[in-house]
Amino acid sequence: MKNQSFIGLGSNLGNRQANCRAALDRLGCLAGTVLQRVSTVVESEPQEGVEGGPFLNAVAEIATSLSPRQLLGQLRVIEVALGRAPDHLPGTARTMDLDLLLYGDAVIREADLTIPHPRMTERWFVLAPLVTLDPELRHPVLQVTMVSLLQRLDPEAPRVSPGRMR
Repeated sequence: MKNQSFIGLGSNLGNRQANCRAALDRLGCLAGTVLQRVSTVVESEPQEGVEGGPFLNAVAEIATSLSPRQLLGQLRVIEVALGRAPDHLPGTARTMDLDLLLYGDAVIREADLTIPHPRMTERWFVLAPLVTLDPELRHPVLQVTMVSLLQRLDPEAPRVSPGRMR
């Protein structure tokens, strides 16, 4: 059985658009995984003290038979293959950042795996792309739609650019 999952992509180092395209290509090649849709692309300023210039951000919707832990492991492999150091320090610029945002309706709270992503509700650069894919998608813990979460951050939301990655 395949689970609907959403992956956040971000790049603020090197050719950001090429980095995101390469990550999407690799996501689509994962065993037991189909890349279904890709959101509108947004540009955002670095958050939480991260170095470097603006990020390009998008969200990919996939259907996967990988477990959440297997999927997370594969996301780390893709990040490293695209130039992110395995021992990447928090706050430094990155060629690729892949976050497992949602995995079906799963709620997982483990030391190294939290689903839904713990900070997704605070980040317009995650919520705005999610809204372009499925505005009525519900957060599995809060039971609130993505568009409602985005409007809490910005009453005039969604603010998205017209570009798409694919």
